[in-house]
Amino acid sequence: MTRKTALVIGSGLGGLALAIRLQTGGFDVTILEKRDKPGGRAYVYEDAGFIFDAGPTVITDPSCLEDLFTAAGRRLSDYVELLPVSPFYRLSWEDGSTFDYVNDQDSLDQQIKALSPADVQGYRRFLTYSQRVFRTGYLELGHVPFLNFRDMVRVAPQLVRLESYRSVYALVSRFIEDPRLRQAFSFHSLLVGGNPFSTSAIYALIHALERQWGIFFPRGGTGSMVSGMVRLFEDIGGRIRLSSPVARIEIEGGRATGVTTRDGERMTADVVASNADVVHTYATLMGSHERGRREGARLAGKRFSNSLFVIYFGLLGERPDLAHHTVLFGPRYRELIREVFAGPGLAEDFSLYLHAPCVTDPSLAPQGCSAFYVLSPVPHLGAAPIDWAVEGPKYRDRILDAVEARCIPNLRRDLVTCRIFTPEDFKTELNAHLGTAFAMEPTLTQSAWFRPHNRDDQISGLYLVGAGTHPGAGIPGVVGSARATAALMLADAGLPVVPGASAPRDAAA
Repeated sequence: MTRKTALVIGSGLGGLALAIRLQTGGFDVTILEKRDKPGGRAYVYEDAGFIFDAGPTVITDPSCLEDLFTAAGRRLSDYVELLPVSPFYRLSWEDGSTFDYVNDQDSLDQQIKALSPADVQGYRRFLTYSQRVFRTGYLELGHVPFLNFRDMVRVAPQLVRLESYRSVYALVSRFIEDPRLRQAFSFHSLLVGGNPFSTSAIYALIHALERQWGIFFPRGGTGSMVSGMVRLFEDIGGRIRLSSPVARIEIEGGRATGVTTRDGERMTADVVASNADVVHTYATLMGSHERGRREGARLAGKRFSNSLFVIYFGLLGERPDLAHHTVLFGPRYRELIREVFAGPGLAEDFSLYLHAPCVTDPSLAPQGCSAFYVLSPVPHLGAAPIDWAVEGPKYRDRILDAVEARCIPNLRRDLVTCRIFTPEDFKTELNAHLGTAFAMEPTLTQSAWFRPHNRDDQISGLYLVGAGTHPGAGIPGVVGSARATAALMLADAGLPVVPGASAPRDAAA
């Protein structure tokens, strides 16, 4: 029996996870990747012997990855070694106070008590709430496609009971009084492109997600996770083509029939799935079709997440006193986040996330050296049309000065290599609409059914996977989107849904 064929556009973690599930389920799958390496936002840079993960560095649900490898008949541990990280994050404020967020209740209670004794019991109540949201929003709904409004109506009572209409920050503030602790337990929505003051309280589930499994980092960096997934995909018969940007999704008779690459090669397939940016998928790759033009214009009118300014740098010397993940809060919180999401320019202050992977895995730098990246949330290009060619080097210097002053003495003296990645790079390198880092902002009215669907509503054989579709950004989110999309594609093709994939409620006839 001839196997059906599938083309997956883009090799981000979502695209790779989808391709693995489809190849396992009975498709012959080819991935087409624009860049010279796989990974999408999880790209890897190498400079002067230093290895820099370009994007995500936090794995909060190893079970979703284990499930993916198990579905393919393999073991995750044979391809990737996950190392536990503790503390999860070190949080630092300008007044000198710190908070090591660990997965130990006694330690958390003691640290909370040191900052605000009245908040110890409030945190316990918040954790209970977060666990309830986690069970509903992640375990039950996080990998199930929402294809029609009935799906939203069905879960609406649960969402109302969970107070999803509140923002993350408002919900945290119901339980916790200290302003520093309110920041400590609300900033997580920023990890998936959400404004804590407008993102649905459903995203408080991230806290319980971290407490459930812990936080992990792959030995060799997130790039080794990408390599492991590529190796698995190829081991089971899949093919990946690098430096093969797609110019157009071909549509004939209301059905996706293949793609044309930028060099003019026409490739046909039974189905096409896009792991590219959703606006780019519709407005550009489908721009010659009425459906693409209309849907691209509609999506472009949505609210989009912030962007990021990232500095990758390598230093002489080791820094064992640092935590793997450090959040350096600035002097403002609500006001700064408002400017990050709304512009109209670049704020004078900033809050920073510092990634120091050599604390966990020294192999990412030459012996006796350390690799880092530091990022600052910044407005996307639509909110603040900044000339990053001019402002980028200035902003880099301000950030490096701040990091040196607060946690890495002699940074400038020991600097070996340095590069930056700006919102303009998100736009050009990743085809990200407006240079956003996380696609559409995960507000309540842009989540679940309201988010672009895992299967196109009008074009047969066309599917979406990744941060732009349900359930959203973050490694668990994009891997969950692959599970949801694969279930649809397998069911639509009349193939059995592989173990670990959710059976869709509404498979196409």
